[in-house]
Amino acid sequence: MKHTVLTLLIAFIWPLSAQVKVEEIASKKLNATREITILTPPSYATDKNKKYPLLFLLDGDYLFDPFSGIVSYTEYWNDLPEVIIVALTQDNAEQREFDTQTAEQNGLPFDQSEKFFEFLAYELVPSLEKNYRVAPFKIIAGHNMTANFMNYFLFKEKPVFNAFISMSPELAVNMETQLPEQLAKLKSPVYYYLATADGDLASQQKTIKALDTNIKAVTNPNLKYFFDDFRGASHYSLVARAIPASLYDIFSCYQPISSSEYLEKIVKLPSGYVKYLTDKYDVIVKDLGLKIPMRLNDFKAIEAAILKNGVYDELRDLSDVASKQYPKTTLSDYYSGLFYEKTGDNKKAVKAYMRSYTLEPIGEYTTEFMLEKAEKLKER
Repeated sequence: MKHTVLTLLIAFIWPLSAQVKVEEIASKKLNATREITILTPPSYATDKNKKYPLLFLLDGDYLFDPFSGIVSYTEYWNDLPEVIIVALTQDNAEQREFDTQTAEQNGLPFDQSEKFFEFLAYELVPSLEKNYRVAPFKIIAGHNMTANFMNYFLFKEKPVFNAFISMSPELAVNMETQLPEQLAKLKSPVYYYLATADGDLASQQKTIKALDTNIKAVTNPNLKYFFDDFRGASHYSLVARAIPASLYDIFSCYQPISSSEYLEKIVKLPSGYVKYLTDKYDVIVKDLGLKIPMRLNDFKAIEAAILKNGVYDELRDLSDVASKQYPKTTLSDYYSGLFYEKTGDNKKAVKAYMRSYTLEPIGEYTTEFMLEKAEKLKER
């Protein structure tokens, strides 16, 4: 009954186009059924060709609401991509302990927890990939015991997940040394977020900080590592702060160019501004498995850096990129015209701006805007 009420409440809170449902998954590994809650994003029903990163939550009975709320907010502003959220219900402390127990001598799963691991890796995730449009990029998140347990996916040569959100993990024996050893062997990009708080038990903080120190010593370029030590947070309130921090860290390459990124990274470059833009979106494809159109504001940021540093030749490169990204719009001709204008060839600049007659406007670059620029150049 409580899950029915929860589902109705979530459905009321979320936009009607977002879909929440609860499913029972039969497992041969566990010889039992397990409950999952699935949230598909607003565009899922209308964009039939789009695939979405998977955000998989252990401790889903209490992590689903805070994660789904943050995801809804960040999707609204297009700061983070739309994701499919799947939350596994672990009803009580006994269930969590059975799912995540480790052997005292070597810290590895055994008996029920080994079967639980196999259920996740070989039954549940493949089933989700078969029945939902899941992109190659998959995130797993956990808290306390489950935050430790999810590390075992990294002990496989090909981890099932690409990103890990570990909040106040209760680390198994030797995990602070074994996990960094595994991370050093990574052959493909993995994002790893780790958090503790001064409200964690002293012994727990000690092992987490030892793990942090050892991970920071790993030099593997495939590892993207993030760490937070929250002041004034408890073992439980940490979760509310770690969720947005972890998602923004993991999806940092997806986010639009910010003012700080522009000032600290882009404008300081002597050249290569257009390459910075194309590399940014190449990483989104390579690491996240997402292909998205370049944002107009990102074009504007690169344009501003080019103009500020007077590297006008790059406006032609920017025009080429705009032609591929927005082929039927005025954007490419705008940058072509701007190149000729800045290099003193007003005649060619006028021709480029005048071509807007047959093209679609994009943003502020309307036909009227382009023709006005052409007329001003004619008057010179």
